[in-house]
Amino acid sequence: MEPIVFVGFVTVRVFVWVSVGGGNKLLFGVAGVVMDKADFQSFLKVLPPVEFCCVYGSALHPNNVDKSTVVDYILGVSNPEQWHSQNLKMNKNHYASWLAHLGGAKLITEIADEIGVGVHFNPFVSWNNKDIINWERFYLSGRLQKPVCILVDNLDIEKVNSANLRAAISASLLLLPPKFTEEDLYAKICGLSYTGNLRMLFAEDRNKVKKIVQGQFGLFQSRYKPFLEEYESKELLRLTSSGTHQTHISQDCSLSLARSLVNSLPPNIRSQMGMKLGEKKRLSEFGRIIHEVSIGSREEAANCMRKVLQRKVMVSSARQAVSGVVTVGGVKAAKYLANKMCKAWKSLR
Repeated sequence: MEPIVFVGFVTVRVFVWVSVGGGNKLLFGVAGVVMDKADFQSFLKVLPPVEFCCVYGSALHPNNVDKSTVVDYILGVSNPEQWHSQNLKMNKNHYASWLAHLGGAKLITEIADEIGVGVHFNPFVSWNNKDIINWERFYLSGRLQKPVCILVDNLDIEKVNSANLRAAISASLLLLPPKFTEEDLYAKICGLSYTGNLRMLFAEDRNKVKKIVQGQFGLFQSRYKPFLEEYESKELLRLTSSGTHQTHISQDCSLSLARSLVNSLPPNIRSQMGMKLGEKKRLSEFGRIIHEVSIGSREEAANCMRKVLQRKVMVSSARQAVSGVVTVGGVKAAKYLANKMCKAWKSLR
């Protein structure tokens, strides 16, 4: 199978993620209006062919009434430079004018890779399995931890993403107390990719995570409930139904279970935690040397993981912001930021 890349845009919002030589890069991004599934699919008709496509964001809220809400797409293609070359001919207005005239598809992909996080982002048309599985930049992986509506999947990305969802649960459980609700869990999962995001300081709705979880609660359930039931069968969690629509959950907060959760995190996260807390070696039952993070307490592990994720998100959000200004132009970038700041201001009133 050809290596795959992912792209994305925004005023319909899309992303392109690319995986080259076994690696993946997010290349393109667009935002737009609220649409149903048929409308989502109709947008693909104005783009070059893709191998993967899903939709995420506020448009998936069953009770969404904000008709100005943008729609986010994630697109997967086998050759990002070729895809952008075709899209330049079909939709030149998706790109900054100087970039379309002087740089072309090659420069678009280079800027996305070298300055951004592998994504060309345009807030107003408008990676590799490594980020999904290993959380190298925690950009695309964070978005795929939330509910999405898959329109095209010739790459079996949904199957690959199951490892990402499991890791999100492990990270969230490490941050949660002994007893919590199902909504608490989903809010913690949803908040992982916002922790450290520079936009959350001044350009995002302060209630964003709460609105996402409450608006898409049923979608979160369908996404994570099978994993929770599996963990219950292994006696890792205890689930208790209540008279409400959600479940109460209790977990063992012992040091041994904390170590198990850390071992379930992506290798890249474990490696960075090991550099901070130290590592120890042990032999597996197959005779392989395994590096484990040295954990003195559950709280120490949780704080260390939180800091690692915060830094990843902060760096990725900063790089993507710079890349966005360069590739889509200052006017569109300023307009997008102004819309975000307006929402943030309204959330404080």
